[in-house]
Amino acid sequence: MADRTILEALRRGDVPATLEKIASDEGLQVGDLVEAMLNGTAAVPYNRGRYMQKPCVIGAGSRVKVNANIGTSIDYAGIEDEMAKLRSAIDARADAVMDLSTGGPIDRVREAVLENSPVPVGSVPIYQAAVRAQEEKGGIINMTPDDMFRAIEDHCRSGIDFITVHCGVTMKVLETLRANPRVADIVSRGGAFLAGWMLQHQKENPLYSEFDRLLDIARAHEVTLSLGDGLRPGCIEDATDPAQVAELMVLGELVKRCREVGVQCMVEGPGHVPLNEVEVNIRMAKAITGGAPFYVLGPLVTDVAAGYDHITAAIGGALAGLSGADFLCYVTPREHLGLPTEDDVREGVIVTRIAAHAADVARGFPGARDWDLRMSRARKALDWEAQMKLALDPVKARRLFGERQVEGENACTMCGDFCAMRFIGEYLGREEIVACD
Repeated sequence: MADRTILEALRRGDVPATLEKIASDEGLQVGDLVEAMLNGTAAVPYNRGRYMQKPCVIGAGSRVKVNANIGTSIDYAGIEDEMAKLRSAIDARADAVMDLSTGGPIDRVREAVLENSPVPVGSVPIYQAAVRAQEEKGGIINMTPDDMFRAIEDHCRSGIDFITVHCGVTMKVLETLRANPRVADIVSRGGAFLAGWMLQHQKENPLYSEFDRLLDIARAHEVTLSLGDGLRPGCIEDATDPAQVAELMVLGELVKRCREVGVQCMVEGPGHVPLNEVEVNIRMAKAITGGAPFYVLGPLVTDVAAGYDHITAAIGGALAGLSGADFLCYVTPREHLGLPTEDDVREGVIVTRIAAHAADVARGFPGARDWDLRMSRARKALDWEAQMKLALDPVKARRLFGERQVEGENACTMCGDFCAMRFIGEYLGREEIVACD
């Protein structure tokens, strides 16, 4: 099966053991998972060149997944810092990570992330192509199509499981942008690099014009394409505008081409979107892309929460998940302000997992509501140890509880002797707590 993609294997009736385990972990029927993958509504990013401890499915029928971005910059380029961020993301139970490095020893950072990550790893190869062009040719716009595909090949060969590729930034889409001016223009770094290159050279985006070349590379390494939203809105004012929709239409066509040749794909979405437009954005994307797994950054539902954008994104992410989004990219408290720290990474993952779980509960994902029920029973029984274990972030829950607890008390210091649970329990009786996992 090594010379076939997973989709080609499934079409022949061969179901890898990995999929059976994933289905079991998700509480899904293997047949349902296979069907979703075959019709392109679910993806399992897993490069055939690496071993992964915790592969996952993204898309139809599965729980909402969470991604954490890490990576260096010119000013913060230490590998050890990135390893600390990776450990923080995994400890907080991110389902995937992306290495977005643009500074320092980029190849070594990526190799270290791949070696130490038990979950799928993604990247944006155009970043490295741009860095190389800057260093070797004096400017980003001096890179060639071969430079772009060299970076893509390097990342796929190294073991990356999914790559963001901004194939929908076409000349026609840029014309739409020109005809409909924005407040924030293009905020996607990869989208901006490609748009600048295209406008300078007056040539079509190579990732679009040579899409078959991209498919060949992805197929050879079993890499999932995450079709990036180079024209995602970077502020509320630009949400759901003609340029965003024009790019999405292009991505819808490229999804079909991926499916035809047996390459898994996802589609990336906004961005900054007001709360009342989140649902329509998700439903529109799903309709245009034939239900492809949808990967959103947030979305952030207001522009004024600097320092709290992880919360802004979680609000949008919960609604996006309820509306059909499959994969939430975390946002940290330092979004728009600087490169995140190890603590920022943990906070971002936890808050985004809250959003994902809220969506799972609302969508009726099997077992999601049971988790909340066990916590409720533990609270009624005043079983603090069970509450700590059941908390989405046990570390923080235990710390906060311990900081304000009175020695020997059987209630939190919020209520003390006036605990409602304990008081009414004397009259109504208590249910026994159900054993926690």
